[in-house]
Amino acid sequence: MKLFASVFLAAGLLAATASTVQARDRHPTPVPPAARLTALRSSAVLILDPKTKQVLYQKHADAVMPIASLTKLMTALVVLEAKQDMAQTLAITGADVDRLKYSSSRLRVGTRLPRSTMLHLALMSSENRAASALGRNYPGGTRKFVAAMNAKARALGMRHTRYVEPTGLSSANVSTPRDLARLVVAVEKHPLVRRYSTDREHTISQGRDRTVYHNTNRLTASRSWKIRMQKTGYISEAGRCMVLHAAVSGRPTVMVFLDAQGTRARAADANRVRAWLASLNPWARN
Repeated sequence: MKLFASVFLAAGLLAATASTVQARDRHPTPVPPAARLTALRSSAVLILDPKTKQVLYQKHADAVMPIASLTKLMTALVVLEAKQDMAQTLAITGADVDRLKYSSSRLRVGTRLPRSTMLHLALMSSENRAASALGRNYPGGTRKFVAAMNAKARALGMRHTRYVEPTGLSSANVSTPRDLARLVVAVEKHPLVRRYSTDREHTISQGRDRTVYHNTNRLTASRSWKIRMQKTGYISEAGRCMVLHAAVSGRPTVMVFLDAQGTRARAADANRVRAWLASLNPWARN
């Protein structure tokens, strides 16, 4: 009887172990509490593993908020998926001048540049006139372009996102961290977006003058970061915003930060998140 009892006990332990292994295989590895992230200064955050679609951390991830120049990622996606001629020359006109926020621009009215350069400046330096020109030169003009932006958002499952113009100057361009993570995953697949958004510097000619543009995201200049794609944004209604598609401990990671308070807050938040993820040894090995 003792022998049979031992056999049954061993069988039960094996079954329980197998059940535990199967349950572990069915569900993502739980992420330890993010105690380090209580100091984040962004109002809304989402950290995503784009391979498994596991949300590693979230804070007000479904809050609908203005997104400023993060808008330009959808602008780029619509232009690229329309397969417009990237070598075609576009002109900056008075229609591209900001009459909403009256923001300044070093891109002069009358300047003519290839569509690829307009996209480059819009993604790297968040050049509003370049983004406006991209939308205005879409078949049917800006109105049709904005319609295409919203149609693409719906196709990506961005249910709480709305665009009214292609630059991000309007606070009526809104989204959520969860929606924006979907956009980041989609747009990162395009090599031009990866290249232009992470380029550190680009020079253009305007008449006899040369104008040097720099990346709006200082993390792109850091050797400790491995960023595949990024975009920053700012208007007063949106605060400081940033999205990243970066490698942390050799693993792809999507980070979305909205409404960070302070000039350097979004970069500081990204560094905190990276340090936290790097400390999760099981996560880093998987």
